[in-house]
Amino acid sequence: MPDTKKFIENLSGAGKCIGVLTSGGDAQGMNAAVRAVVRMGIYVGAKVYFIHEGYQGMVDGGDNIKEASWESVSSMLQVGGTVIGSARCKDFRTHEGRLRAALNLVQRGITNLCVIGGDGSLTGANLFREEWSGLLDELVQSGEISEEASQIYSALHIVGMVGSIDNDFCGTDMTIGTDSALHRIIEVVDAIMTTAQSHQRTFVLEVMGRHCGYLALVSALACGADWVLIPEMPPKDGWEEQMCYKLSENRADKKRLNIIIVAEGAIDQSNKPITTELIKDLVVRCLGFDTRVTVLGHVQRGGTPSAFDRILASRMGVEAVLALLEASPGTPACVVSLCGNQAVRVPLMECVQMTQEVQKAMDEKRFEEAVRLRGRSFENNLNTYKLLSHRKIDSELPHSSFNVAVLNVGAPAAGMNAAVRSAVRVGITEGHTMFAVSDGFEGFYKGQIKEIKWGDVGGWTGQGGSLLGTKRTLPAKHIDKIAEQMRIHNINALLVIGGFETCDRIKQSASGTKRRVFIIETMGGYCGYLATVGGLAAGADAAYIYEEPFDIRELQSNVEHLTEKMKTSIQRGLVLRNENCSENYTTDFIYQLYNEEGKGVFDCRKNVLGHMQQGGAPSPFDRNFGTKIAAKAMQWISKKLKEFYREDEGRVFANTEDSACLLGMRRRALVFQPVVQLKDETDFVHRIPKEQWWLRLRPLMKILAKYKTSYDVSDSGQLEHIVRLRAKDVSAI
Repeated sequence: MPDTKKFIENLSGAGKCIGVLTSGGDAQGMNAAVRAVVRMGIYVGAKVYFIHEGYQGMVDGGDNIKEASWESVSSMLQVGGTVIGSARCKDFRTHEGRLRAALNLVQRGITNLCVIGGDGSLTGANLFREEWSGLLDELVQSGEISEEASQIYSALHIVGMVGSIDNDFCGTDMTIGTDSALHRIIEVVDAIMTTAQSHQRTFVLEVMGRHCGYLALVSALACGADWVLIPEMPPKDGWEEQMCYKLSENRADKKRLNIIIVAEGAIDQSNKPITTELIKDLVVRCLGFDTRVTVLGHVQRGGTPSAFDRILASRMGVEAVLALLEASPGTPACVVSLCGNQAVRVPLMECVQMTQEVQKAMDEKRFEEAVRLRGRSFENNLNTYKLLSHRKIDSELPHSSFNVAVLNVGAPAAGMNAAVRSAVRVGITEGHTMFAVSDGFEGFYKGQIKEIKWGDVGGWTGQGGSLLGTKRTLPAKHIDKIAEQMRIHNINALLVIGGFETCDRIKQSASGTKRRVFIIETMGGYCGYLATVGGLAAGADAAYIYEEPFDIRELQSNVEHLTEKMKTSIQRGLVLRNENCSENYTTDFIYQLYNEEGKGVFDCRKNVLGHMQQGGAPSPFDRNFGTKIAAKAMQWISKKLKEFYREDEGRVFANTEDSACLLGMRRRALVFQPVVQLKDETDFVHRIPKEQWWLRLRPLMKILAKYKTSYDVSDSGQLEHIVRLRAKDVSAI
C-alpha cells in the first residue's frame, strides 16, 4: 500500500505572496492568528504582507501594505485586540474601491489572502475573489497593469478565520475571541456575586450578542445564573411571572443573591426587545428586591487573550497557510474551523449562508429551528441549562428507585465542582436518589457517604478545588469495605470524577527585560500536555517532555538556536520543562546550562509553578465542559440502570464490558469507552495513554519558534461540507 503521508517539508511557498488582514470588530486572539500566518508563511518560503486597517488599508495601499518579518510579530501573542488595526470600510463595498484594492495587491504580487473577521468581512472577501478576473481585465484596459501581470496573477485565493467574540458563525465550534470574552464576563460575575451576597441583591447583567446568545447562554451555565434571555429562544408568554416565582423560590431557599443574564439582542415572542431596565423594573415592582443593572459593554472585547484563544488562533493560522499553499484556481474560498479538537476547512459561503439562515429563522419566529441551525453544541448548551436551572416539583419527577453516588478521585482539578453539581441535579431530575462520597475512595470505605439534594450544590460551579474532597487512595486495598458500603447504602451506580487517581505572566515579565530566558517547570506527572500546550499558548522556544526523549546534544542545540535569535534582535525566551521529563536533566541542570552557555547574550531565571496550577477559580471552559460532560454521564447511567435492571428480582445486574465506561473526547465527539478496552491503550506505569493526540501540536510550537522540523500534515487538505460536519456531530458538546 503506498505511503499517503504528507509532510510540511514537501510543500513550498516559494514565489507566493500572502496578505493578512483583520477586519470588522476586534477579538482577542487575532494577533496570535496574524503571528501564526506570518511565521508559517515565512517558514515555507513565502513572502507575507501586513495589510493594516483591514479593507481600508487594502484600498488605500501605500504604507498600509508592508512586508512582515519574523521579528515583527514577536511579543504580540499575549496582546489583545489587533496590532495591525481593523476598520469598517465603505470604499470596499463599492466596485471602484475593490478595483483600487486589486491594483494594490497586484503591484505587490499578492494573490493569497488570509482574512480574519466576521461573516461580513468574509463575504466581502469572497465577492472580491469572484470579481478578481474582471477587475484585472479593467486594470489592463486602463493601462494600470500589463497583460502579462494579468496572466501571472490571474487567480486570487482566499482563506478565512472567524474572529468574533459572539461565536455567531455557523460551521465552527468556536470563533477566535469567544473564550476570552467569556473570561471577562465570568470575572465580572464572580466579583459581583460577592457584593450581591453581602446585600441580598439581584443583579441583571447585559452581555454582548445582538444576534447570537452564545455568550449569555454559556456564561449562565458557567455561573449558575437564575435566568437567561437570548435572541434564539425567547421566553414563552407569561415568562415574567415564571421568572419572579423562580427568584422568590431561590430566596426562600436562603439563597442570598440572584443573577439574571441578558444578551443585548434578547427578544420576546413578538420580537420586541427585552432590556435590562425592563427586567429591573419588573423585579422591583413584583418582588421588591434590591436590584442593580450592569452592562459589560466593550470590556468583553478587551484584555489579554486566553490560552484557548491563542492555541485556537495559532492552529487556525498555520492551517490557513497550508490551505493557501494547496489551493488551485478552482478551489473555493474556505474557512478554517474548529470541530471537536480538530482544525478543518469548510467552504466559506456554505457557512455564511447557514449563518444567514439562522437570522432568517429568528425573523420569521421559527425559534426552535434557529437553535438547531446554530449547531448541536449550542443546542446542547441550551438543553443542559434548562435541565440544571429549573427544578421540577416532586410530582413531576420520575421515580426510578435507583441510588447513585458521586465521588472525586486523584488530584483536585478546576471544574470538578461544576461536574458534581451537574451530576447531582441531572440525577435528581432523572428520579434518582443522589449520594455524595467525601474524600474519594478513602472516604468511601470509611462510610463518609450522605444523600445530597438539589439545593446542596447551589453556587458550586465557580468554586475551585474539590468541595467533596479528594485523595489519591486507590480502591484495590479496600475493595471489600467499599462493596460493603455499597450494599449498606444500596448504591446502584457510581460516577467517578477525576484522573488516574501561569506561563503567560512570566513571559510578560520577560518582555519587559531585554534578552532574558525563563526556565519554567510545569506539573503533569509523566504527561507533557501542560508543557506543550502551555508552550504553544505562551510562544515558548522549547518544551521538554517525557513522551519525546531528549539528550545533551538537543539541549545544546536549543541553547545555540536561542543564542542566535537573541543576537539578531531583542528577544525574550521561554523554556518549559515537564516535571518528570528526565531523571537527569532536571530543571536546575537546564537552568545552569542555559545560564552558562548564554553568558554575554542573555541571562536566565527559573520558576517552579508547583501546586498553583491546581488552584484558583475554574475557567469558563472548565465550568462549561465539566457541567455538560457530567450531565451526559448521568443520562448514560440512567439509561444503563434501566437496561440492566431485572424487575423480577428487583436488582441491577451490570456484568458486561459497557457497564463501566470512561467518557471523554476523541477527535470530534464525546465517546463512552469501556474501561477494560483502555488496558491495551494505557501506560499504567507512567499513568498516560500510549497515544496522545496533542503530540501532533508539538511541531507547530517548534515551527513558530523558528526551528526546522518535520510536520505531518496528512490530516489537512480535505474541504469538508457543513452538512457533513453536522452529520458527524452526533455527540457534540
